[in-house]
Amino acid sequence: MSLFGRKRKGPQAPGCAMVVVAAGSSQRMGQDKMFLELDGRPVLAHTLAALEASDRVEEIVVVTREDLVGPVAALAREMALTKVTKVVRGGATRVESAQLGVGEVSPQAKLIGIHDGARPFVSSQVMERVVDKAAQTGAAAPAIPVQDTIKVAVNGVVDHTPDRSTLFAVQTPQIFDADLIRGALEKALQDNAPLTDDCSAVERLGMPVSLVEGDRNNIKLTTPADLAVARVILEGWNQ
Repeated sequence: MSLFGRKRKGPQAPGCAMVVVAAGSSQRMGQDKMFLELDGRPVLAHTLAALEASDRVEEIVVVTREDLVGPVAALAREMALTKVTKVVRGGATRVESAQLGVGEVSPQAKLIGIHDGARPFVSSQVMERVVDKAAQTGAAAPAIPVQDTIKVAVNGVVDHTPDRSTLFAVQTPQIFDADLIRGALEKALQDNAPLTDDCSAVERLGMPVSLVEGDRNNIKLTTPADLAVARVILEGWNQ
């Protein structure tokens, strides 16, 4: 399946507005990962193309660093991405950037998703599962079972070993009722909560988050080693 194909949403299928968070410093990558080349296109181009092709995504707001607002907007124009409605400056933290992006979404949106700009391989199947579940429950995220045994340690000494069957690695996009995520992010900002994902903002309010089946190909590009994996995945996508 090509990253640059496009589908149309069925008449009864729920859709969402998508905020793409691409405002990080890329410290672990050692260079700006959003514009690293992957099969002749920037990583962010693949991410945006995958979302543009999803029949569940109705609009896309990209949140990026101030110095990349112009280049990202130019990229969207060059690719003729009709769903990208805004490219805006992000904040100093993940929560700030997500909140700034959510604030730019159309007020008519009933569901809002938040997706990592460095996850270029989100499939249409994952999108359908997570959007459908969020439409039913108000908050949903894709996840995959943890394969390794996990140890909880204190000061370098194992404290306990949690049951692996209860552990999941959560991916994006994470999809929410629009009012719920707006309120959750605002509260997290007020409390200066150090969150690493957007589900955590909702969990802090005591609201449940449903998990759906994720995809092991839906990796986040974080280190140089991830690029080699991404090239192998891309070969399969383009077949």
